[in-house]
Amino acid sequence: MYIGLQIPHFRPSTPRTMRDWFKSVAQAADENGFYSLWVMDHFFQLGSWFGKPETDMVEGYTTLGYFAGLTQNVKLGLLVGGVVYRHPAIVVKIISTLDVLSGGRAYFGIGASWYEFECQSLGIPFPPVQERFELLEEQLQIAKHMWSGNTGPFESKHYKMLQPMNNPQPLTKPHPPILIGGMGEKRTLRLVAQYADACNLFSQTDLDILRHKLEVLKGHCADIGRPYDEIEKTLHDTINLEEMSPSDVIERWKVFAKLGITHVICCLKHDLTAETVARIGREIIPEVAEI
Repeated sequence: MYIGLQIPHFRPSTPRTMRDWFKSVAQAADENGFYSLWVMDHFFQLGSWFGKPETDMVEGYTTLGYFAGLTQNVKLGLLVGGVVYRHPAIVVKIISTLDVLSGGRAYFGIGASWYEFECQSLGIPFPPVQERFELLEEQLQIAKHMWSGNTGPFESKHYKMLQPMNNPQPLTKPHPPILIGGMGEKRTLRLVAQYADACNLFSQTDLDILRHKLEVLKGHCADIGRPYDEIEKTLHDTINLEEMSPSDVIERWKVFAKLGITHVICCLKHDLTAETVARIGREIIPEVAEI
């Protein structure tokens, strides 16, 4: 099992200390056995335990570019990019650039977007859910088109591009792995089966539901004749080492592995420090690496 780290909040840093704090946390993940490193794609914080909407929130792709220059090993991605935030061809250029400058370590995380308040506040169009899924599928088609090296015209319901060149192409071949976030059975998991290299599910649900979602994905793969085992099964999981012991976490992740999860991306509910990240690397990752 691979273990990734998502950084969804920036405690205990402040704007004055954030640069060095990010550096210490990212390098601790890179040096202590983490497979991947992720940030959210939001411009406002999410509320609840994350912090109020006005709490500090940095832009995701800029942050990943910073991480690319600080690290050597971890994969880098957004968990997950919002399809309404950027033009799809520009997203392909951003991911390609990240992959080249990181030495082939980019993931392309993408989803249909959901944070309407954020979009309304910033004046970003937030179309109805059906249209957002149309945009998501077209984003995936455009990425495949541009990463194939095809510079011929591309036209879909929402986009028209006359010469979608993409130079330099990513180092990762045939392209950076596409990860789609979400658990919707009719649209999201169908798009995973059709276009993606990885899915991302959420741990805050019943194990039977997770098992069912994976069965639905398997069914979509069967419908289109795609091997189910080709798809990386990732799971977003929140842990709190102030309330859980390392053995608690290890047993929890072993249960997910039995479901077929191969890559747990964890976030820490308490304050996040390089020391805590290193502790996970010492006490937890070696115990789950071979399951």
